[in-house]
Amino acid sequence: MWSLLGPRGVDILAWESFSKDWATDVMKQLKLADVRLLSAEYGALPDLDRVDGARDLVFVWNGTTSGVRLANANFIADDRAGLTICDATSAAFAMDLPWPKLDVVTWSWQKVLGGEAAHGVLALSPRAVARLEQHKPAWPMPKIFRMTKDGKLNEGIFKGETINTPSMLCVEDALDGLRWAEGVGGLRGLIARSEANLAAIADWVSRSDWAAFLAEDAATRSCTSICLKIVAPWFVALDADGQGLAAKKLASILEKEGVALDAANYRDAPPGLRIWGGATVETSDIIALLPWLDWAFASIETEFSKAST
Repeated sequence: MWSLLGPRGVDILAWESFSKDWATDVMKQLKLADVRLLSAEYGALPDLDRVDGARDLVFVWNGTTSGVRLANANFIADDRAGLTICDATSAAFAMDLPWPKLDVVTWSWQKVLGGEAAHGVLALSPRAVARLEQHKPAWPMPKIFRMTKDGKLNEGIFKGETINTPSMLCVEDALDGLRWAEGVGGLRGLIARSEANLAAIADWVSRSDWAAFLAEDAATRSCTSICLKIVAPWFVALDADGQGLAAKKLASILEKEGVALDAANYRDAPPGLRIWGGATVETSDIIALLPWLDWAFASIETEFSKAST
């Protein structure tokens, strides 16, 4: 964003924490004048019909903190004039990405491939490269952000040259993850594994009297960051602090029993649970977890239901 934005107006899609962070970068850090923020509350998507192909577009494909993903890219015009800048961190390798409609895509080794954190991957379309070579940002550019040299794309960045050398062990770990991915069926196999995890949870939710998906539309439910809300009447009757405390207690019980780690909602999201369903997770483990969710919820129900009456 720091290298590419500026020549055109910008549309930003924001419906969860990280997409809101990118909006902050564009609006408060870069301070671009012509910005439209198209936002929605947790559980929903913005009005995609408002996206203007004449403008640059910044968005996430999968809302990691809301469990809401894009169902398709029909809202992106094939003949668009602006660039599309997509954070696909928790979508790459688990969801079909419409590469011809994406000009800048970022993801990490960490998520679906289960690799080391803090390493990211950047893919650029020819249109994005042309923008880099033709546009000079009006703001100072830190060295780590510079992708051009003498007005041309610094191709060395994309051929293995580094500014600060990353751990080669981490690189080998990422390669090992790709070899594993090939062994389970490649991209199609990875997507199938993640979708099977979502399907297992969906089957359980359909029979649950206390849990529901945070995503309002089944077509937009994430198969990686699966976010659940609590709909039991006693929980809904609690005030915001009470709901937050009950959700944290629920997650802490799961962690104490050794059946789920860091299963609480993201700190800015509505109180509930967040279950990782990426391809490295076996569906059998998801199925084994589900009775524990019911048990842990029953464990806190008596304690907190009294507070709601």
